[in-house]
Amino acid sequence: MNSLFDKNVNYWTGRAEGYSEVNQDELNGVQHDNWSGLLDEAILEHFDGRARNAIRVLDVGTGPGFFAIILTKLGYVVTAVDCTDAMLEQARSNAGPLAERIRFRNMNAEALALEDGQFDVVVSRNLTWNLAHPDAAYREWRRVLRDGGLLLNFDANWYNYLYDEEARAAYENDRANVQAQGLDDHYICTDIDAMEEIAREMPLSPVTRPAWDRVVLSDLGMKEIEIREDIGKDVWSETERVNYAATPMFMIAAVK
Repeated sequence: MNSLFDKNVNYWTGRAEGYSEVNQDELNGVQHDNWSGLLDEAILEHFDGRARNAIRVLDVGTGPGFFAIILTKLGYVVTAVDCTDAMLEQARSNAGPLAERIRFRNMNAEALALEDGQFDVVVSRNLTWNLAHPDAAYREWRRVLRDGGLLLNFDANWYNYLYDEEARAAYENDRANVQAQGLDDHYICTDIDAMEEIAREMPLSPVTRPAWDRVVLSDLGMKEIEIREDIGKDVWSETERVNYAATPMFMIAAVK
């Protein structure tokens, strides 16, 4: 396997079951209600007065289905895509009876096999950092949005510590705090060596975000670009806050 895309598919296929367990913990933890409230408020505020069942949402990089499941529970019409069959299998399993209401498809986030202007909302979490061509992905997500549609992207500078010494020191401090408090380490419990190898090849790992995202989205003609620099404090569990203290999650909202 030579391309970054193939490496990603291989890695996340192997991680599907373990990552699904993470999503199951989120679905059964405080994250479920925290994320549900955040997403529902952002969408309904944008589509003032429209019923949830009249709003079509695309969840890009659904993984084991966390966003797709909570959005379907809320009543939205959801299509969920991922580039690995193993992740989609986990997503269907996690969704249970809700799976019949979710349209699951295997697709590359950078080249969606979808017609223009199909969706009112595009959502994504922890994906753009892991793409070989994130600018192409943003272009695609804009393409499949209807005019006036809403983009909601949640991400972080997850592997910036590979390139920045201050970020490395802060990352190591997080690891020490996790150990001192007897918590699960969300980095070390993964195949960290394999993930770091991929991250070193990803174009966004050394980039300062979300400043990069604002420029790209603006160049694509997206409007009303709003960025919240530390959304994690509103949605994460206490364990996540300790794990990722040095890597705050940001939210980007933009309108086509």
